[in-house]
Amino acid sequence: MYILEYLKRSRGILGMNSRNLEYIRPYNKVGAKKIADNKILSKKILEKNKIGVSKLISVIKNYDDAKNFDWDSLPNSFVLKPNRGLGGEGIMVIYGRKKNGNWVKANREEVTGEDLKNHVLNILEGSYSLAGVVDHAFFEERVKILKLFKPYSFRGIPDIRIIVFNSVPVMAMLRLPTKQSGGRANIHLGGVCIGIDMNTGVTTTAITKNLTTQQEYLIDYLEGTRHTLSGIKIPFWNEILKMSIKAQQITKIGFLGIDIMIDRDQGPVVAELNCRSGLAIQIANLAPLKTRLKKVEGLKVKSAQKGIRLGRDLFGGEIEEDVEDITGKKILAIFESVILRNPKKKIERATKAKIDTGAFSTSISTSLAVSLGYEEIVEKFEKFIQEKITDITPREAEQKAREMEAEYMEEFEDLAGITHVVSSHGISIRPKIKITIEIAGKKIETSANITKRKDLKCKVIIGRKDIKKDFIVDPSKITKNNL
Repeated sequence: MYILEYLKRSRGILGMNSRNLEYIRPYNKVGAKKIADNKILSKKILEKNKIGVSKLISVIKNYDDAKNFDWDSLPNSFVLKPNRGLGGEGIMVIYGRKKNGNWVKANREEVTGEDLKNHVLNILEGSYSLAGVVDHAFFEERVKILKLFKPYSFRGIPDIRIIVFNSVPVMAMLRLPTKQSGGRANIHLGGVCIGIDMNTGVTTTAITKNLTTQQEYLIDYLEGTRHTLSGIKIPFWNEILKMSIKAQQITKIGFLGIDIMIDRDQGPVVAELNCRSGLAIQIANLAPLKTRLKKVEGLKVKSAQKGIRLGRDLFGGEIEEDVEDITGKKILAIFESVILRNPKKKIERATKAKIDTGAFSTSISTSLAVSLGYEEIVEKFEKFIQEKITDITPREAEQKAREMEAEYMEEFEDLAGITHVVSSHGISIRPKIKITIEIAGKKIETSANITKRKDLKCKVIIGRKDIKKDFIVDPSKITKNNL
């Protein structure tokens, strides 16, 4: 079942009609809408009130301005935007300039001065504006990507969307540009959206869209990588919440969707104000937005600090319950208490385990394996467990593991197989034992490698093979084992 269908079963889901009738019309007055719909005006108002924005380079208001504009005066990188654009349409991001004088876009397509002029003329004609009215075009400085976000972004800049209502930030998400989205942080184009816990500023669940079926679905890793999307700590979180509240109070946009980017040098800057914010944010958070809006409606919030406290106290942490209810998956911390059982000998041990999504298989230490009754297997393969083999190739190690498996599988009932492991320290051959793991009340019948873990903090590593079906890992979750 798709995510939106899950959410529709939840009370408090905010639909487009409800958003328009209950929040946009009553709380976003004409003057406030004019500010949100005019990017140049909103930029000037925010800058005047000392809220960070990208520097304005130049404005083209009409055909004569475009005709007389000195295109060579533009810097090597910049962003070209329609003043009254909607949904990111018409935005052109330039990343550099070649020796031949042409600029380069995110997809490495070259852009000439004539191309820029034609795009500006389309903007002036209203091709990308609200209701198709004539528009202005403007150039602004391109935000420089933060090092933290580089592994997660494809030729674009991530942004943070926050919904602010009654001076309280009620919901947030991180939006990532992808190859599928052409370097734009937009889920409707195939970008990735990740919910953010309002208290900690740490990402939780991630979604993307199948552009063929137009359905959203959950993902754990960035496509084509092993980068986990949950657990990303957003820098400047308190500052971001504060500037989002201040922006609402200054502009009086009662139901505000604010997009914030983090510049490598300048820190958080406002990218855009929205008075008709989309609703994908509640899908990314797996939580109904309307419920949160109702909680803060009518409250007296005089200061930004109080708004921050309310947002964090009311909406921090509840995402875990929402995720577990909707997905049926339990949320795990990095360290969890587990019970290991030898199913044949009915021996069990309680211990602490590290949940490691970077490891495929589960492994346990030799001492723990012995205490669980696998001492005969440990003794038989002790030489291979304790020592790294340096005079053998990975292919030869794989062949040797197969030969040993064929030789010893019948001798040891508890033996699940033999595997070889290649690491920076060398090659090892490890026996795999049949074992039952109980974690967060769930019993998993699996196999575990026996390895030397004498000097390591945990005697057990739980790999992603054993958790991907029933669990989601949240590195920000605090349990007694984290302390």
